[in-house]
Amino acid sequence: MKRFLYVLAAMLMVLAGCSGGDDNSKPVEEKEKQQDQEAIVPVDHLETVAENLQIPWSINKLGETFYLSERPGTIVKVENGTMVRQKVSLKKELSQAAEAGLLGFVLAPDFAQSNKAFAYYTYENGTGQFNRIVELTLENDEWIEGRLLLDNIPSGRFHHGGRLKIGPDGKLYATAGDAAATPEIAQDLDSLGGKILRLNLDGSVPEDNPFTGSYVYSYGHRNPQGMAWAKDGTMYASEHGPSAHDEINVIERGMNYGWPEITGDEKKQGMETPLFQSGDNTWAPSGMAEHDGKLYVATLRGNALREFDPVAKTTREVVTGVGRVRDVLIDGSYVYFISNNTDGRGTPGAGDDKLYRVRIEDVLQ
Repeated sequence: MKRFLYVLAAMLMVLAGCSGGDDNSKPVEEKEKQQDQEAIVPVDHLETVAENLQIPWSINKLGETFYLSERPGTIVKVENGTMVRQKVSLKKELSQAAEAGLLGFVLAPDFAQSNKAFAYYTYENGTGQFNRIVELTLENDEWIEGRLLLDNIPSGRFHHGGRLKIGPDGKLYATAGDAAATPEIAQDLDSLGGKILRLNLDGSVPEDNPFTGSYVYSYGHRNPQGMAWAKDGTMYASEHGPSAHDEINVIERGMNYGWPEITGDEKKQGMETPLFQSGDNTWAPSGMAEHDGKLYVATLRGNALREFDPVAKTTREVVTGVGRVRDVLIDGSYVYFISNNTDGRGTPGAGDDKLYRVRIEDVLQ
């Protein structure tokens, strides 16, 4: 009976056309209320680093050069004020499903020597739709798919997950969604869906993963889209909840984060409750970064860059007024973030989408 209710709920979300996706179902008046809240950083303090981006998803930076993944299947290189859109040659055809495409992208630790990076993308074949993690090599302004690291990650109309990060342990971490229509797979350790995955850089399973022979690092996730680590090694992740109840979690190896059995502050033996949850509000949190003990999270439906203090258990908006925010990176004296108003759910303004930056000192007021 419980499974039937989950399936019925998923079908209703799809029919509604919004609550199954990135932006959990909330009234328009609440969205406007969130936009009207006063932020810490005035919009006129923001600098535009690049504009006219096409559904950007991930920010990477090496020295003063940026590499931004775009969902339609390109990488944008930004260097010395010049923007070059680089072709990405993949072995599978990108899916055109909602939220799908070229998602996570992270440079290899030795990129300066190897020209290699890792990507997470959604594709379709004769048997269905899946996500895969691959190695890319940059050759003459073209990224070419090489080694396959992991395939057949569940996919659906929504909830692909997709974030890639290199952890402080040198391993590759990936967030995988529950594929929307089958939330129960998040509790199934034999499925890669609804999980945070951990890989060696050659695609093999790390020997110290919590489940022998498995890529699964943590499970019971709905649609996680951000990861960050504190200096002490604490791992955090952001996650989209069902109709609000978005989450910021402390991630520990082998732990169960409850979806779809519990949401928000609900408790159940053997399952973790979130460090933060949005209650009746909707953040739709995506990429995240950590700085001096605080978390900075890009929010889509929340239309803000939001700060979380894990010690004080407080949160506030630090940047608003640019629409949807997909990813954030902190490097040197600046906080960098990308808008996502061209993704079909926002209202693009002139020059959207954009890569912005703001001084950390302005954010810390």
